[in-house]
Amino acid sequence: MINENRMHDLLGKMVSEMGAAAVGSLVSLGDKLGLYRALAKDGPLSAGMLAEKTGTTERYVREWCAAQAGSGYIEYEADTDKFSMSPE
Repeated sequence: MINENRMHDLLGKMVSEMGAAAVGSLVSLGDKLGLYRALAKDGPLSAGMLAEKTGTTERYVREWCAAQAGSGYIEYEADTDKFSMSPE
């Protein structure tokens, strides 16, 4: 007999782990491409400005920024459509 509570807990853990793996990959990518460094040095920046400063493609940088802002790693300023990092 299946324990519904145990199954629910297991599925929650799996979803959490998959999310952590995706975020971890994006953190590594941001470090390797210099996205964090550029934001820390020159931010706040739009996705286009960040792509230009790092020699990357704006379309992908916009997706990276949205994911990082959603995860709380960077900040999004809706009124200016720019991203930044906190001093910490």
